[in-house]
Amino acid sequence: MLRYAQEEDAEQILPTLFQIFDEMELDVFKEIGNETMMQVIREGFELPNYRYGLDHILVNEVDGRVAAIAISYPEEEEDQIDAPLIKILKKHGVHQDTLFTDKEAWPGEWYLDSFAVAPEFQNKGIGTKTLQSFIDLLREKGEKVLSLNVDVDNEPAKHVYDKTGFKKVGQLYIGSHLYDHMQYNLENEKEDA
Repeated sequence: MLRYAQEEDAEQILPTLFQIFDEMELDVFKEIGNETMMQVIREGFELPNYRYGLDHILVNEVDGRVAAIAISYPEEEEDQIDAPLIKILKKHGVHQDTLFTDKEAWPGEWYLDSFAVAPEFQNKGIGTKTLQSFIDLLREKGEKVLSLNVDVDNEPAKHVYDKTGFKKVGQLYIGSHLYDHMQYNLENEKEDA
């Protein structure tokens, strides 16, 4: 069941989200350490309009457990999406205005910032089902284009996105990693359904 995340989901969301951070190899996480960064992100869950605020996180709940997470927002929010976190970063001694400096979404897109399946639910079709439910939800909201970025070396994730109907439209760097920028045209798929 796809639903908005709640405060009690936080401890299940964090390790799933940190799978993505570990793959990204972000310098700030190396400098500060995962434990501190986990506390920063955990406190950020409570912030409205923040990239990882609960109002941007959907979870797929299976048998009472968070099986997958989808964190997203419209591109027009991207420039300010991390602003609410500045006070928490400073409180924990992180003297940066943001964790992410690279532009990840293109104009007019609804951006799937983070998508991950909890380890115990991987390779069971949960990712594909969650992604399809997420697409259906965005279509109902009237969104036109969904996008995401996937590391060029992440073949398992690319397979799921290809199978779901995403198309590669470009590439960009996020940190030091090269990513394929992929889009899903919600309007065309609606006509085919």
